[in-house]
Amino acid sequence: MKRIELLAPAGDLEKLKVALVYGADAVFIGGREFSLRSKASNFTLEEIKEGVDFAHKLNKKVHVTCNIVMHNNDVEPLKEYLLALDKIGVDAIITSSLHMVKLAKEFTSLECHISTQQSVLNSEAVKFFKECGADRVVLGREVSLEDIKSICKDKPCEIETFIHGGMCSSYSGKCMLSNVMCNRDANRGGCAYSCRWKYNIHQGDELITKGDEYFKMSSRDLCAINEIPQLIEYGVDSLKIEGRRKASNYIACVVKAYRQAIDDYYAQREMKFSKYREDIYKCENRLTSTGFLHGNVKIEQMLYNLDERLIKIGDYVGLVLDSTEEYAYVEIHNKMELNHTYIVHSPIEEDYVILIDEMMKQNAIGEYIMPMEVATIGKQVIRIKTNKKIEPYSIIRLNR
Repeated sequence: MKRIELLAPAGDLEKLKVALVYGADAVFIGGREFSLRSKASNFTLEEIKEGVDFAHKLNKKVHVTCNIVMHNNDVEPLKEYLLALDKIGVDAIITSSLHMVKLAKEFTSLECHISTQQSVLNSEAVKFFKECGADRVVLGREVSLEDIKSICKDKPCEIETFIHGGMCSSYSGKCMLSNVMCNRDANRGGCAYSCRWKYNIHQGDELITKGDEYFKMSSRDLCAINEIPQLIEYGVDSLKIEGRRKASNYIACVVKAYRQAIDDYYAQREMKFSKYREDIYKCENRLTSTGFLHGNVKIEQMLYNLDERLIKIGDYVGLVLDSTEEYAYVEIHNKMELNHTYIVHSPIEEDYVILIDEMMKQNAIGEYIMPMEVATIGKQVIRIKTNKKIEPYSIIRLNR
């Protein structure tokens, strides 16, 4: 049996490496051109090459998003960009443009995946895009499990579906709220998430919302961990996690949880759904639901007046870059203090606790000989003393 692909987001090289080390089979990234998520770091061609080389050494893949809604001035530089991606060794592009598919098929060896921006929700649309050259179709987030099953019965090409992350309050990519309200084009990577803003509601001249009660029109994030067995059995080819703007901590948690669920299914082990969800919630920052998978959403699946977080961003303290049996070199993301305990979230082990009783920073010539009591400078690399080798790319969290 061909195993299902776990596809993870990566907003920069660090996140790409974290996603792959924690169990993703492939990552999707954005270049500086033709990509949605303009606020993500996005990759230069040199960074794309480094990411592709890293992935291919692990026998994994890199998909590059080329999914903006193209305007006329985007057409001329497109061919050169696709040729550059092909030369680098990118495995696939994700696009909503049939012109882009045509160019890629004519001049490159790139696979072409039809973006969720096309809102494909039925078998006939899948067949159409296959006839146009698509190797894979990414279904719209609005699709139900029943429809996924039906689409996969006689699929002419690979099918990819979302399993986790943000949901759009419109059909994916069809929203113009951001354009109208603040001149930021959601279909070209500039979405301001206007649906998540806080609004007052008026009925005539009467203010309906009171005090700190505001209205939103935002959906809860998608979480389909319980639906993994069904999606595998239906014949879905790739399971997609959304979130190129998310932190490494988020990517590590979510990817590892879904990797465990998928591996448990194939190994015919007990599916521990409560544990998978618990692991996901260690990093989740929005409430979740199953979206449209079980039919139309209900009020409980929306965030009309909630702004709750499941974990504070400060819980993510640092990323382990390298280690020996005695020391670990940690890139600081939030405050780390001497003589405090922290949780290590490892790519290969269950979480465990360490006590940090020695912290060193570099002197002017790069030697770790300067003692510290508190580390707060973002992206600073410090050395901590450990009683065991900590796996590189492990996440360090507060021990609450």
